[in-house]
Amino acid sequence: MANDFGCKMILEQFTDNPFLPLFYQNPERYAFPVELFFMTERHKQLQEELSQTDLFSSFSVSDYYFVKTLLFAKNNLKDDEFRLFQRLFNVLNNSFKEPDLLVYLHRPIEELIANIKNRDRDIEKDISADYLMEIQNAYLEFFKNQTRIPVLILNIEGMDFKENENDYKMIIDSLSETYPIGTHRKSFVKG
Repeated sequence: MANDFGCKMILEQFTDNPFLPLFYQNPERYAFPVELFFMTERHKQLQEELSQTDLFSSFSVSDYYFVKTLLFAKNNLKDDEFRLFQRLFNVLNNSFKEPDLLVYLHRPIEELIANIKNRDRDIEKDISADYLMEIQNAYLEFFKNQTRIPVLILNIEGMDFKENENDYKMIIDSLSETYPIGTHRKSFVKG
């Protein structure tokens, strides 16, 4: 997409988190350090990327939204840890402007599990379907209450936009529309 539109691409650097393998082995013990590390690294990356003016692109595309930090933390932290985390998050989040459009690519849990198996990353091998469902529900709950930005939820069940040009084009075409603030849904379910 960045190549097709000549825009800046920001990709999350998640593999650098030294607590991530420990978190997957013992979530209760390592949730707080894993989430703090992610928050600080995401903030640092977005600060650097978004502060650099690019004369050759008029917009940026990122594979994450900083609010992701809060959604995962809410799911993974104990209540008292989350309250502290949320205070830190709010301070850091104030430095970012809202995106023009937030796009969520929704897949069934079974497809997410298959993608994880295909990637074959050691740190992801213990991710459960239940955990993925909790995260997916956290996103959907956030979108349901969204009143500040336009959100587009694309149901891409059965699609392969990396290998199938028609699948990719359907997604790109949906991004060319204008969406008012609130949550909007489109489905491209392939059977």
